[in-house]
Amino acid sequence: MKYCDPRYDVTFKKVFGQHAELLLSFLNALLPLKGDQVIESIEYLTPEMIPEIPNAKFSVVDVQCKDKAERKFVVEMQMVWSEEFKSRVLFNASKAYVSQLEKGKEYKILQPVYSLNIVNDIFDTDLPKDEYYHYYQLVHDKHSDKVIEGLHIAFVELPKFKPKNEEETKMRDLWLRFLTEINEATKTVPSELTENPLTNKAVALMEEAGMTDGERYAYYKNIDNVWVEQAIMRTCKAKGLAEGRAEGIAKGRAEGIAEGRAKGIAEGRAEGIAEGEKLGESKAKLETARKMLNLGIDMETIRNVTGLTEADIHSEN
Repeated sequence: MKYCDPRYDVTFKKVFGQHAELLLSFLNALLPLKGDQVIESIEYLTPEMIPEIPNAKFSVVDVQCKDKAERKFVVEMQMVWSEEFKSRVLFNASKAYVSQLEKGKEYKILQPVYSLNIVNDIFDTDLPKDEYYHYYQLVHDKHSDKVIEGLHIAFVELPKFKPKNEEETKMRDLWLRFLTEINEATKTVPSELTENPLTNKAVALMEEAGMTDGERYAYYKNIDNVWVEQAIMRTCKAKGLAEGRAEGIAKGRAEGIAEGRAKGIAEGRAEGIAEGEKLGESKAKLETARKMLNLGIDMETIRNVTGLTEADIHSEN
């Protein structure tokens, strides 16, 4: 049996966008809802149009719904992470919150909005490696028990997830195992997933044989698009690092020379010229020597700064 990956647009919506009982279980398992906060039923909503993230048109899937108490729930599956997603998440959740209040209505009708974001990446390397679940509220900076209700935002970093097999998080573990263990490479479905009727149904929906030709085409097309986005993101990141490094070196070298003329060559060397020496690039040393000669700096100082011999310096002229 061949399975599809549930994290992509077509498959994620096939599971959570068409089967309310699966989405309801997923939300109750992943959101910090207790007692009378537990969701009993849901109604799907049409996702609102929100600004796209550059180079991330195909890697975000969202499903929206509300319950009987009119609370709204926004679920996003993000395959390619960008810092801009934090702004998108806040925008989306805030828009869902303020859209409840029509002209002439009172603020007391406003109900909480829960934003659940499943991220197929590690988005904050400063957070502990074993913490995959992050829940945010509006809290007092000194008294965390003082909360302003309204927006609830949760992030799940899938690469960090490791099942704990604890009874209180059993369904959470099952749903996250479904997202991380079911894909094209799956040979045998874990018994824990098939024994639970809800995750078993979700797994069955991922059987490629049960998909229509249109679904199958859209699924593989989406995978291809996401791969392209990932490549673009990597290229942009690498280019940004390279440009930043080059700009930093150039600025440091220029500032170093100017500082050397004004305050003495020692400070200038510390600020910029020494950067070329650290990189160990003989070409950069010769370029520095030429510039210093043009500035009228004496040969002894140039030799001390660059480590080049007078013969080397003259040979380049």
